[in-house]
Amino acid sequence: MSIVFRNANGWLLDACSLVDKGVQLCNVTSERKAASGKSYFKCCFKHEWFQILKSHVSVKSSCTVTTNDCAVSDAALQRSENKTTVDCKPSKKRKRKHNDLNQGEIDSLAFHHKIRSAILEGTKSLVDAGLSCEYLSEVKDAREDPLPSQECNLAALCDMAKELPLVSEHGEDPVQFIESEDGCSTTHLDLFTRITENCMDCAMEVTLMGEKYIIPPRCAFLLSDFSRMQPLVGYGKFFDLIVLDPPWENKSVKRSGRYSFLPSSQLKRLPVPLLASTGCVVVTWVTNRPSHLRFVKDELYPHWGVEVLAEWFWVKVTRSGEYVFPLDSPHKKPYEVLVLGRYRGCGHHSHSSLRKTELPMEEQRVIVSVPSALHSHKPSLSVGTQRDTNARSPPQRSKHILARWPKRQKKVFMLLGV
Repeated sequence: MSIVFRNANGWLLDACSLVDKGVQLCNVTSERKAASGKSYFKCCFKHEWFQILKSHVSVKSSCTVTTNDCAVSDAALQRSENKTTVDCKPSKKRKRKHNDLNQGEIDSLAFHHKIRSAILEGTKSLVDAGLSCEYLSEVKDAREDPLPSQECNLAALCDMAKELPLVSEHGEDPVQFIESEDGCSTTHLDLFTRITENCMDCAMEVTLMGEKYIIPPRCAFLLSDFSRMQPLVGYGKFFDLIVLDPPWENKSVKRSGRYSFLPSSQLKRLPVPLLASTGCVVVTWVTNRPSHLRFVKDELYPHWGVEVLAEWFWVKVTRSGEYVFPLDSPHKKPYEVLVLGRYRGCGHHSHSSLRKTELPMEEQRVIVSVPSALHSHKPSLSVGTQRDTNARSPPQRSKHILARWPKRQKKVFMLLGV
């Protein structure tokens, strides 16, 4: 069951189980069929990715959401807000005092102070329910086994594929299909300039660049760079839900070089108005940096004609119900923010479906789950947003593919390797 528990505060999710649903029955490759004589096999997700047994930071005070009841220091926040004078006299370099916060840190502390009670109360109620039904439980042996490799060679080829001409330039169909009649052969597929779609009611095992992957049923994906969005526009479909997970620019990413980032201003180039149906819900994952949050609300959404409706929070906990980071950590927080809005533009949608009766969008809902160990892997929003938005076949920009969900990203295969 993907939703372990639901209440007025939000949802407790079993993210691994949700992925399993799409790959329970899989059509085999012709090679495997010849060896085993079977046309289908059952498979499941690599559960070790979700075995987060202990908090990433050891602190003296308890980090369990059922007992953590301390408050953000109002005095520290007040001191930071009252610090308006700047000493212009030259001075020797010295270590910054603990309470000398820059404007970004002041804004972050103020935002955390604003949302803290909603996160604390909502998470506590959901974790208590998870402990009661024994989905969450105390882990006696907190030893974590080594994780499998995260490498995905296909993603690295996207930059090289920028030089390839798009099929639309030659008047060809921007969509290609994986058919069972092909024996799951994928040598003919053009992964980087077309949308690839699995029309089958079962998952498909395919071989791409010498590696095996499981493609969920009734889904589509575009393996592409940010600048290669034309095939998605040429797909000819409008969507009720669009989810974005941008590679936000920050100092940590620059230092580590884990992935390439995108300047905020470049996000305006995404053709959301060309993909969104009237009343489409647009969801954007935002880092805990207030400047990014302001950009989405004050610039990006208005640029697309999207009305801001609500903020939701994804709270990450361990298998025993502890925050993965202390709630009041000044560095990393155990939550991430989602900004939800509705597309209000019109004009080119004269042939789209009639606007549905809109359900109210609840503010400050909490999604609690044990996160994947893979960097930046977000949980699916299908279990929450489809109920609240009446969404159909929504496209996501993410690192995994779900059944009946189109995707657009460089790393859609990251979690699908066999």
